[in-house]
Amino acid sequence: MDALRALAPDARFDIFRPGEPGRLPQALDAYDGVFLSGSPLHVYHDNHEVRANVDFMRAVFDAGVPSFGSCAGLHIAVAAAGGTVRRNPDGHEVGLARRIAPTPEGARHPLLEGRPAAFDAPAVHGDEVEALPPEGATRLAGNAASPVQAAEIRCGAGTFWGVQYHPELPLDQLAQAIRRQKEGLVERGLARSEADVEAQAGLFEALGREPDRLDVAWRLGVDREVAEGARRSTELRNALRHLVEPARARRGRG
Repeated sequence: MDALRALAPDARFDIFRPGEPGRLPQALDAYDGVFLSGSPLHVYHDNHEVRANVDFMRAVFDAGVPSFGSCAGLHIAVAAAGGTVRRNPDGHEVGLARRIAPTPEGARHPLLEGRPAAFDAPAVHGDEVEALPPEGATRLAGNAASPVQAAEIRCGAGTFWGVQYHPELPLDQLAQAIRRQKEGLVERGLARSEADVEAQAGLFEALGREPDRLDVAWRLGVDREVAEGARRSTELRNALRHLVEPARARRGRG
């Protein structure tokens, strides 16, 4: 939410949790856009919270409100439009999604405007899109870990842009997410010890405080796409500029 507020300081934001009773807006079309954040939801689980979120996204599509989502937000939109999500058989991406490459369609798509031919981005996920919806979906980017790292979904009256990674995530929050998974990272052999996990998290925190620290960027193996907050939030900015604002203008709210 902080990243969105920074990009649209004059906008009003309402936070809703579809799984909680009585928390949904009465009229979705009163909103200029809907943003679905990441969450611990596993969309392939059949429970109340998953069903409530998927039903909410279907209502967003039906209302024609432009929408954007990251990580589980992408998964919810995929499921709502008829695609499938699974646990990634190759394991988790924790810390960074490496070498994300736009598809030919993605290279021309406004969601990825300003991104290079390959880039890294903050990521914390163990699930992935198994199959995009059979109609109205376009894969925009992927990498070796997950073929669908970005996508557009057109369903009903609505358009959704989504990414598997986290353009909204500051590096200090990424460090916290890494720490929360320290035991699993050691168990999977991604770190030799919890102290190693702490050291890695500390590097992300240091880079978040001082984006110009070349020594930290070198140790993490990252460039400005990760180090600079404005570069990390590219997709959020593009979604506001190219998806939400044009729709707002068409509705006479510009």
